[in-house]
Amino acid sequence: MSAEFLYTIEVILNGLLTGVMYSLVALGFVLIFKASGIFNYSQGVMALFAALTLVGFQDGQVPFAELINAVLGTEIHGFGWEMPTILAILCALAVMLLFAILVERIILKHLVNQEPIILFMATIGLAYFLEGFGDLMWGSDIKALDLGLPQGGSFWIEDMTVSWAAEDSGFYGMYIDKLDLIAAGVAVALVVALTAFSQYTRIGRALRAVADDHQAALSVGISLRFIWVVTWAIAGFVALVAGSMWGAKSGVQFSLSLIALKALPVLMLGGFTSIPGAIVGGLIIGVGEKLFEFAIGPMVGGATENWFAYVLALIFLVFRPQGLFGDKIIERV
Repeated sequence: MSAEFLYTIEVILNGLLTGVMYSLVALGFVLIFKASGIFNYSQGVMALFAALTLVGFQDGQVPFAELINAVLGTEIHGFGWEMPTILAILCALAVMLLFAILVERIILKHLVNQEPIILFMATIGLAYFLEGFGDLMWGSDIKALDLGLPQGGSFWIEDMTVSWAAEDSGFYGMYIDKLDLIAAGVAVALVVALTAFSQYTRIGRALRAVADDHQAALSVGISLRFIWVVTWAIAGFVALVAGSMWGAKSGVQFSLSLIALKALPVLMLGGFTSIPGAIVGGLIIGVGEKLFEFAIGPMVGGATENWFAYVLALIFLVFRPQGLFGDKIIERV
């Protein structure tokens, strides 16, 4: 095989794996929108906050250390010990569960049956508050997140594929990041688990009932407040997974919250109410932007990955506004 063809295959594979990382963030949007009709603008910040909390527990960092030092004149920063990764993940999950409970009690219970734009504006305020709260709680410096997962290129894949091209072609094998492969496996497991939870459990069916009609769900004894806590708790868990994977890949920093912007085109392609659609949309975006940058980028000066996804999403909005797997809206007059 020619080196050019193999490079194209490598770009496609890396695009698929990048798309999976986008999909992990998009899943959180889908879960909350599917169960409550709320477009949660704060999902990206939730991923950032979850990753900051995980690193803070791992490193034994004292929460609000900078505030405590400023008020009391002390110089404390850490407890002097490090927490095992598994225990840190469990503690971070507990924090995200507490976050879900507080969001429901402080914000959502006062906005039942309000217009979608009001709920959307509430999540914008929540996003900015949570970003500032995370900064105050854990500090704004860039943090390294070590989950004990293998990173870097897979030498096994490189050694296996280097012989696929002629020796004088200059092809040195395909570079596939091992962390991206693990993230792909995690995403598949999440989609299977969430789909099964939504379709075959009592709470999952209640989630879908609330999404269809709040009043009807209340009339048959479904607790709207409990369902919202469950939904935001699951979204918090997904945010922790996404934030952990992105944080392990590029460091935990406040620009991590911007990955939510890349999830928007994913949602537009896959549909706001489809869990499998979030994965398919992410794969399309990931492969599309990598191939476009590889084939067309050099002709137009590069940096096409910054805008290609949004242009593709705009095209989908024109011809199929509900996305590939979204529910088609039918209005009867």
